Amino acid sequence: MKPKILYFIGFIIRLLPVSRFFRLKNTLFKFAGIKLHKTARIYSNVKIYGNGELRIGKDSFIGHDVIIISSSPAVIEIGDFVDIAPRVYIGTGSHKIQPKSNRIAGQGKTLSIKIGNGSWIGANSSILPGVTIGEKVIVAAGSVVTKDIEPYSVVAGVPAVQKKRWDFSEETWVNND
Repeated sequence: MKPKILYFIGFIIRLLPVSRFFRLKNTLFKFAGIKLHKTARIYSNVKIYGNGELRIGKDSFIGHDVIIISSSPAVIEIGDFVDIAPRVYIGTGSHKIQPKSNRIAGQGKTLSIKIGNGSWIGANSSILPGVTIGEKVIVAAGSVVTKDIEPYSVVAGVPAVQKKRWDFSEETWVNND
C-alpha cells in the first residue's frame, strides 16, 4: 500500500455516503495500492493504514468503523465472501517482548494475517498478528483471535477458543466437549 496516497484517499472516501459508491471507493483504494476484487464492499468509515499489502477477495464486505493496519512486509489477505462486522480490528504489528530493557514492548515486528473464504468476523473482534483463520469460520462478537483457527469452526472469547465445529457426516454443528 502507498501510505501517503492512502491518507488522502481516506479523506475523500470519508466524504462519501457510508454505504454507497462502492465501485468508486474500490477504484480509489486500488490507486492507493490495495488489491481488491471489483465486487468487494468497503464502508466509507473504514480506516486502512500502513505500508504492507492488503488483499480483499470477491464479494467480501467490510463494515462500519473497521480498522485495518498492515505494516511491511506483512500481508493481510481477506478471502472471498468474507463478512467483517462493525468495529473489528485487524493488525499485523506487534513487538518482541524484552523484560530486561527499559520497555517490555521491544523492537517492532510484523506478521501476516489470512482470513479464509466464507468466514464471518463478529462485531468488536480483534484479529492479531500471525493468525490464519480457516475457511467458513465464525468469530463471535467481542472475540480476540490470537492463534490459528481450523476451518468450519465457531470460536469465541478472550482469547478465542473453539466452541463448535461443523460435522459433515451429521450436517450440523457439534459442541466441543
